[in-house]
Amino acid sequence: MDRFGPFTPLIGVVGLLVIWQFAFWVEVVDRVLLPSPGAMFAAVWHGMTGGQLLIDFFRTIERTSLSILYAGIIGIPLGIALGSSVPVYRSVEFVVDFFRSTPASAVFPLFLAISGPGDATKIQVATFGASLVILFNVAYGVMNARKTRLQAAQVMGASRLRVLTDVMLFESLPQTFVGLRNGVSLALIIVIVAEMFIGSIDGLGHNVLDNQMLFEMPRMYAAIFVAGALGYGFNLLFLLIERRYVHWSGR
Repeated sequence: MDRFGPFTPLIGVVGLLVIWQFAFWVEVVDRVLLPSPGAMFAAVWHGMTGGQLLIDFFRTIERTSLSILYAGIIGIPLGIALGSSVPVYRSVEFVVDFFRSTPASAVFPLFLAISGPGDATKIQVATFGASLVILFNVAYGVMNARKTRLQAAQVMGASRLRVLTDVMLFESLPQTFVGLRNGVSLALIIVIVAEMFIGSIDGLGHNVLDNQMLFEMPRMYAAIFVAGALGYGFNLLFLLIERRYVHWSGR
């Protein structure tokens, strides 16, 4: 039986904060470079209660949300279409894997040349990276749909379209959500990196870099903490949706 119940996940957090505070006390690193956890949380509080950090937080949410929305619109239908025909998928597997393995930062110059240093470029690069992850997972889920359910639908006279929409689509949903969780994490990473280096005036990436250059270390750590919390929140959101609506996963 779990002795700590719902508080078990907090053990690691408390342990990390204790180690951080100890490192601050013994000055493992200069205190200017490594402020105390208290100073960081104070910066989070001030930044999120009407400061610039709150504005940057919502700008990053906006860019990441649009990126994962567009990535889902592109990746899910293509994944279903490719996964429903193994020969077709095999014919484009190398291309999908090649671009999926290409670091998104390597294509920044391409999207910059096409769209310029604005929000569109950040969203396009994040969409590019996330859509390939989603496409791969959806196709994998469709190709590994339970054969007995597919055969049962075919025996009952279901058309290929009905099999695709009523069986394959739902069978692939667990793997689709794996793709969405991985995709939103990747999209957030790409957006934050883009905010650092592609002509940004706001966003968490810009906030981190700006405070690092100004040597405002508590604010820099605060922005990093908020970015990590945002990534965790996105992942948790998709996990809760999956548990609520994909209750047949693994059955």
